[in-house]
Amino acid sequence: MPEPELVIVLNTHSEIVGYTIGNDISSRSIEGENPLYLPQAKIYQDSCALGPGITPVWEIENPYNLTISMTIERDGQKYWKGKTSTKQLHRKLPDLTAYLFREDVFPDGVLLCTGTALVPDPPFTLQEGDIIEISIDQLGTLRNRVVRGKEGFTHSATRV
Repeated sequence: MPEPELVIVLNTHSEIVGYTIGNDISSRSIEGENPLYLPQAKIYQDSCALGPGITPVWEIENPYNLTISMTIERDGQKYWKGKTSTKQLHRKLPDLTAYLFREDVFPDGVLLCTGTALVPDPPFTLQEGDIIEISIDQLGTLRNRVVRGKEGFTHSATRV
């Protein structure tokens, strides 16, 4: 399942230095078996795409007023689309950052996915060849093609 997210770019001192787009893909079938399986639902090759680049924090006037849109293309047709806003975030970005750095150290900085409010309803599932396009105001667009298994993965298969 695709999960479009605003991603916070943090330096080693827990300061927000930029933003990017994340597609934090999860396996609905693994996660659905038991909420405790959430980590296992996210540990497979290319399960979190980031990009298209990092936008410096000073270029975003209000990170709580960004539109997030996602479309899923299947067989050349728009199969699913939705839109939300960072206005829907339940926690403020400094609070999320504080929790992350409370007990952990990140000597090289860290990227923090903020969560999603834009997921297709069950029984939808991604299929091989689907193209996921996520756009966030002022950050650009991230596009990914779905592949299945290690044999379907090549460096060029993830580029659209």
